[in-house]
Amino acid sequence: MSNIEIKIDAILQVAKNIQPNVKLIEHHNQYTFSLDSPTDIIDFLRELKQNPETQFDSLLDITAIDWLGSAENKDTSAARFEVVYFLYSNKFKHRVRVKVPVPENLHYPTVTSVYESANWYERETYDMYGIIFDEHPDLRRFYMPEDFFDKETGETFHPLRKDFPVMGYPDALPLPPYPEKTGIDPEW
Repeated sequence: MSNIEIKIDAILQVAKNIQPNVKLIEHHNQYTFSLDSPTDIIDFLRELKQNPETQFDSLLDITAIDWLGSAENKDTSAARFEVVYFLYSNKFKHRVRVKVPVPENLHYPTVTSVYESANWYERETYDMYGIIFDEHPDLRRFYMPEDFFDKETGETFHPLRKDFPVMGYPDALPLPPYPEKTGIDPEW
C-alpha cells in the first residue's frame, strides 16, 4: 500500500465525520470526493483545510460541469450542474477534488469564508455557468461584459453552458469587423 493510499484513508475518515454519505472516487491515483448536496460544503471544506490529518490549505481552482445531454445525466433526478473544487495540501503534497451537485435554482453557498481565493474562482464560475454564489462579497461578471444578456427577455448568457450556441447569439456581443470577409483593410 502506497503512502497516498494510506493518507487517503485518513482523509476519507475526516470527510465522513462531516458528510457521512461522501463517496470517494479513484481514477488513476486521482481522488474525488462526491457529496450529495451543498448543505455542509462550508463545514466540509473548512474541516479538510484545518484538520491536522488533511491540511488542504490551498484552493487551486473552482469550476463547474454542465451535464446537460450527457450519459451521466440520463437520470432526470440528477442535477444538471456540479461545482468542483480542486484542493492541495502543501504539507502532505496531496491533491483532491470535491464535487457537489448544484440545486435547480442555481443558488449555491460561497466558500470565500474558508478560502479567500474562492472570490475570483466563484466569479468566473458565475460568469461562465450562471451559478449564483449566495453571500459572495462581489459577485459580478469576470470575462463577459455586464450587458451580455438577451435584450428582449433579460435572460443572461453564460457561454460554457451546453445549451449556449457554438456561434453565440446574433448581436449579443459586438465583434470587431472581419476584413478577411470584406476584402477591405481595417483602419487601425
